[in-house]
Amino acid sequence: MRRLLKSFKTEINPTEKQKVIIHRTIGTCRYIYNFYLFHNKELYGHGEKFMSGKLFSVWLNNEYLPKHPEYSWIREVSSKSVKHSIESACTAFLRFFNHQSGFPKYKKKGRSDVKMYFVRNSPTDCLCERHRIKIPTLGWVKLKEKGYIPTSKDGYVVRSGAVSMKAGRYYVSALVEIPDTVPDGNLNEGIGIDLGLKKFAVVSNGKAYKNINKTARIKKLEKKLRQEQRKLSRKYKNLKKGETAQRTNIQKQKLKVQKIYQRIDNIRTDYMNKIIAEIVKNKPSHITIEDLNVSGMMKNRHLSKAVASQKFYEFQTKLKAKCIENGIELRIVDRWYPSSKTCHCCGHIRKDLKLSERVYRCDCGFIEDRDFNAALNLRDAETYRIA
Repeated sequence: MRRLLKSFKTEINPTEKQKVIIHRTIGTCRYIYNFYLFHNKELYGHGEKFMSGKLFSVWLNNEYLPKHPEYSWIREVSSKSVKHSIESACTAFLRFFNHQSGFPKYKKKGRSDVKMYFVRNSPTDCLCERHRIKIPTLGWVKLKEKGYIPTSKDGYVVRSGAVSMKAGRYYVSALVEIPDTVPDGNLNEGIGIDLGLKKFAVVSNGKAYKNINKTARIKKLEKKLRQEQRKLSRKYKNLKKGETAQRTNIQKQKLKVQKIYQRIDNIRTDYMNKIIAEIVKNKPSHITIEDLNVSGMMKNRHLSKAVASQKFYEFQTKLKAKCIENGIELRIVDRWYPSSKTCHCCGHIRKDLKLSERVYRCDCGFIEDRDFNAALNLRDAETYRIA
């Protein structure tokens, strides 16, 4: 039987000793990442060739550290985590050279998402039970959500993973080897999904999902976030003026802001996951979505915040993974496809259609909601690429 790799992320409850190891490892990985960027910038300034991650690792262990014993603390953490941070920095450079992203930036403490990477080296590593998981250099760590990660007793194998921190909480992301079960053929009609800002998604089967960012729950949290951010700003101003503002109080206030951010993000992610699960549960033969130009939409300063809060890219990524898992064909239509301007009844394209017109009216007598008409056109689109 073929095996697949699936990622599971859940919260952990490490001991104080384990927290120290996690903090130390993440700090070392951040330092190594920044050191690799700095070293290559220095080589470029002297007209020397770019140093790959593999060569940098050899140079660091065989030349640099023996000559600089004051940096021996680098060897005290997991070598796999250090090597992975070097590979991540090298990948960032390669993406820049291939014009896929901007120039790599330094990782900042408390802001950048740096993880403690681990890998299965022996059969006794990366074991998972219902209530705990065994991580190299940490040992057994308690899981807060019991039974979520498949256990080793059932024959599942954890190949690798990463430990991360966010808003004072600790998480483990485990890559588990699971059997590849071939799903039955889906005989139901395909569906089209039109994503937007007024409504998060309108589906061609008549289902519409509201924009959760307009609900009272999110608005209340965003109001609380603004209040806490103002408090944090005032503490920083008082510190600059030389008043008796404690740095520990600033850290406490910063943690409050981070927790509210995380709360809002968790609500949005949970809502998105439920939408995807409900759509895939119907087992359509195919799902068609539009390739939105999210980066272009973000340039509009009036819409950038609303676009970012909708998390369109994350929706597409998770939908793709769910479709692969359930044997559903995911079709991506070109961003220039006039799904909103095309009449689903006669095929006429209204080039003068304005964004303020929420009801589509055609000369043939067809009258329908603008977003639902777009979803129908996406469902029946003949030009697409398979994700």
